[in-house]
Amino acid sequence: MSEQVRSWLAAQREPMLKLLERVVNIDSGSYDKAGVDAVGEAFEDFFTRHGIEVERFARDISGDIFRARIPGPGNAPVVLMGHRDTVFPKGEVARRPFAIKDGRAYGPGVADMKGGLVLNAFVLAAFKQFGGHSAPLVALLTSDEEIGSPQSRGMIEETARGARAVYNSEPGRANGNVVSRRKGGVFMVLDVAGRAAHSGANFEAGRSAIHALAHKTVAIADLTDLALGITLNVGLVSGGQSVNTVAPAATGQIDMRYARHVDRDRVLEAIKTIVATEHVPGTSATLTIKGEFLPLEQSDGDARLLRHYQQAALRAGLTLEGESTGGCADSGFTSAVGTPTLCATGPVGGLAHTPEEYLDVDSLVPRAIALANAIADQTPAGP
Repeated sequence: MSEQVRSWLAAQREPMLKLLERVVNIDSGSYDKAGVDAVGEAFEDFFTRHGIEVERFARDISGDIFRARIPGPGNAPVVLMGHRDTVFPKGEVARRPFAIKDGRAYGPGVADMKGGLVLNAFVLAAFKQFGGHSAPLVALLTSDEEIGSPQSRGMIEETARGARAVYNSEPGRANGNVVSRRKGGVFMVLDVAGRAAHSGANFEAGRSAIHALAHKTVAIADLTDLALGITLNVGLVSGGQSVNTVAPAATGQIDMRYARHVDRDRVLEAIKTIVATEHVPGTSATLTIKGEFLPLEQSDGDARLLRHYQQAALRAGLTLEGESTGGCADSGFTSAVGTPTLCATGPVGGLAHTPEEYLDVDSLVPRAIALANAIADQTPAGP
């Protein structure tokens, strides 16, 4: 990498923080299309001011998708990826706007993952200004990762397919590590139908949907296999009409996590069998998949990319490892299409999805230089 790229990035701490403050101070929950779009427009403005071409792809429900690109040698790009949506409701910024205290930046989405988007934007700007990248560069800014990327997945897979590598700038772990393995997840709703009856005067005529859901909840939980990285959690339940009515309906929301692609269909079939079983005579149930992530299982290409990034990070003064997490991310989609993928290359942060979420301010520049080093070197390609 040219010394110009390195020196420029080394001087960008304050501009990075200024852009980070701007985008953190925009409410952008997954269902707040206007807010998510406003964050995208802030980055669009940044790219335009740096002479970087930006495309905008409209979405009818989630925020639009933005894709920035600078040309480079060859046809297979290196993709820098990240999402703009957060888990926080509208009004969260007013309650706790961007702030820096004792070396940490705070605010909704500061680490997960607006900090990573800022890092990606500045790395792209550095190469646009000074050159030295070993492939075309694409920055993909998606809009609905926190709800399973229902309107972004197609664009993610299209952009990643045939790319040389994908760096997903989710927050680096609190210990500085990146993520080399992630679980997949399937998020489902189980609806149970029964028959209402007066619970005192006509109890035997009723068919309790809550009773049936309880049986199914226990059976689904029993599919958990910690040794294989499979967990089943019925995390939300609701149902019934009144305390003195046999419940005519009940609903459970299911979180399924799995570490290996090979386990997905097997576990889903087991769940479907439980759903179809008439635990309480006269009741019935349906299962609906509401969202899904694929696992980042670490292919040979993923492993080579990790080693490549480790060497690049070492030259930026960072010693780190790859680690596993049960959290899901869009990196599973890109790895699944055969593109070498590494996750959590963003700034170091922690306590995501909580009011205490933070970003380590001093990690912004070194992590940007590490990513730039990895891009400038000949990034390994192939599955």
